[in-house]
Amino acid sequence: MRATVQAMEPSRWMGRRPGRWLTASALAACVLACAPALAALPSYQQVKEAYRASDVRVLDRHAGLLQRVRRDYQGRRGDWVALGDISPALQSAVIFSEDRRFYSHAGVDWEALAAAAWGNVWHSRHRGASTISMQLVALLDAEYARSGSGRTVLQKIDQVLEARTLDQHWSKPEILEAYLNLAAFRGELVGVDALARVLFQKHASGLDARESAVAAVLLRGPNASGSVLTQRACGLLKTMGVPRECDGLGDFIYRSLLHKSAPRSDTDSLAPQFAQLVLGRNRVGPGQAITTSIDGALQRFVIDSVDRNVRALQASNVRDAAVVVLDNRSGQVLAYVGSSGDLSLTSQVDNARSLRQAGSTLKPFLYAQALQQERLTTVSLLNDGPVNLPTGNGMYIPQNYDKHFSGWVSVRTALASSLNIPAVRALVMVTPDAFQQKLVALGLPLDRNGDFYGYSLALGSADVTLLSLTNAYRALANQGLYSAPQFAPDAETPVPQRVYSSAAAWIVGDILSDRHARTRTFGLDSPLSTPFWTAVKTGTSKDMRDNWTIGWSQHYTVGVWVGNSHGDSMREVSGVSGAGPIWHDVISYLQRARDSVQPPRPPGVAARSVVFDDNVEPARQDVFLGDTAVSRVHLSADRVRVDSNALHIARPVSGTIVALDPDIPFVNQKIWLRAANLAGGLPARVQWRIDQKVIGQGAELPWAPWPGKHDIELLDASGQVLDRVFIEVRGAQVKHLAQP
Repeated sequence: MRATVQAMEPSRWMGRRPGRWLTASALAACVLACAPALAALPSYQQVKEAYRASDVRVLDRHAGLLQRVRRDYQGRRGDWVALGDISPALQSAVIFSEDRRFYSHAGVDWEALAAAAWGNVWHSRHRGASTISMQLVALLDAEYARSGSGRTVLQKIDQVLEARTLDQHWSKPEILEAYLNLAAFRGELVGVDALARVLFQKHASGLDARESAVAAVLLRGPNASGSVLTQRACGLLKTMGVPRECDGLGDFIYRSLLHKSAPRSDTDSLAPQFAQLVLGRNRVGPGQAITTSIDGALQRFVIDSVDRNVRALQASNVRDAAVVVLDNRSGQVLAYVGSSGDLSLTSQVDNARSLRQAGSTLKPFLYAQALQQERLTTVSLLNDGPVNLPTGNGMYIPQNYDKHFSGWVSVRTALASSLNIPAVRALVMVTPDAFQQKLVALGLPLDRNGDFYGYSLALGSADVTLLSLTNAYRALANQGLYSAPQFAPDAETPVPQRVYSSAAAWIVGDILSDRHARTRTFGLDSPLSTPFWTAVKTGTSKDMRDNWTIGWSQHYTVGVWVGNSHGDSMREVSGVSGAGPIWHDVISYLQRARDSVQPPRPPGVAARSVVFDDNVEPARQDVFLGDTAVSRVHLSADRVRVDSNALHIARPVSGTIVALDPDIPFVNQKIWLRAANLAGGLPARVQWRIDQKVIGQGAELPWAPWPGKHDIELLDASGQVLDRVFIEVRGAQVKHLAQP
């Protein structure tokens, strides 16, 4: 930087009071005599490029802003604002307050400097004489920042020299713009963008005269009290020619200062949970931006759908939802909503990555494994009837969601209608350990072995995340190929790993797209039905704490979770009524401008017409893997009941052990006997016989048991035995208890 300054023009000082101008001349002479060699200040462009906001900007795939995430807590800085985007009222207020001759001096206001010096010498009054240029020098070089003891004479001289040089190399608009973007206003608020967006909750271009006056006096006294700010701002407003703005100014300043830690106004917050996920995977510093795979328009639509549907479910005690949308081919995350926002009691929780019980959403993976191993075909019959399985923790007795049984059903019907008992029977064939290993290969976070979960794994007793579960379904959409999800638009898709054969995965998709096969549970008209090809599955966890709908089209996989992040149970909500409507909204939006058709049948899948004996299911054309195709399905002789209605004992289950409590009166301890046909219906005329003695008739009958082993028989009206079970009753003998 130049070490000398130009001589002041004498004409500028003519006609002034001699004392002051002698003082100014002395100051100027001192500057000329004492000036040291100074390092060059940065250029305007260098300062602007070096500026860093305190936030990281998370962008969508089209460079639209999704989220700002605070990363620097030394100061709260917004974006750099061009002077043309700063309110003219604020520019005028700052110049009136800080540097009235800003546009006429050359960096140093000698008249103000002389006045300040004169006042300090003769009147013991301190008056500021720093120009905006001098203040900007202090902002650019910490050496000139005012310390607790003030600046030394040499520091002041250096600052004057720097200010003159700054004015020689920077334009006045550049100086004012940089000053307004670098100056501290109140607390941690630095720069005009943070000031306007936080304190006044608007853009810098919209600041009015009153707001501008308050901002200008904050520059002079960032920590001044409300009364001092009111007095100074009112004086400034009068100088600006708008004294009426002083009315109610104190209350206005009080309310404004309450916002000093408020969120930025007019800033999109579209993906707070996703932003944290992405920033946790990437090193991004303050002021930088990161581009993600999110589609901003889709993200907004998903947020609106979540808000609308969760509001509709509030009467059923639903407050939270999460949605993940994946591109089938690339695995890119196109939408990610982790919370229902203000509707949630814990809005910061990321429900898309929280561990939740999977419910029936694991069944497609189980059947795909059984089909691939050729243990089952789409027409194999599984008994949807009572079953009890011994485990290390006792007897496992699964139930269906509606507490009814359907009798013999095909694999297609069992999976599409989400029947529980057939799924458990399928897991007995596959084994829990082999199934657990397959789920881990799909990226699901199961950290225990199959024996830990047991047969309940078929019904989704394991905890998973929505993100991992949706991506596992994408493996089915990709014909059995798994790859990890991607979060950047230009990320290279990893080499996929084959988890299922393309034939097995295709057949599962064919079943889940069959709206007729799921009518037993869901009917023909439900949110699961779409006018284009989709495959979809629902799930509900124990005690209605988690509700899922996950499915795919030709191009996209959509996963939806509904529930309460704090763990409360929902009321009367199922997958089709809870998560289903959101899934239908999102998949319909995605496919609004493109068609979705079923992928072509892969090699190894054959179609054949099939008939079922005894009308177990209607005749149809079905698909088979390899050489497993059959044209006729019938039950083996030992599985056909003698009665055409296939009546059986639904309760108690054979092998049940009943323990009597000696502290409860015997007459109050009863077992309900229940008869039903294979479709779950109750018979009209049946009799019950226990240990060769008829005890009553009717589909349901209470019976007071006594200790011992018992043979329970179900008889038709003619006395023919329809079904038989054996149970054992244990308990202390009671002296007055007489065996009937």
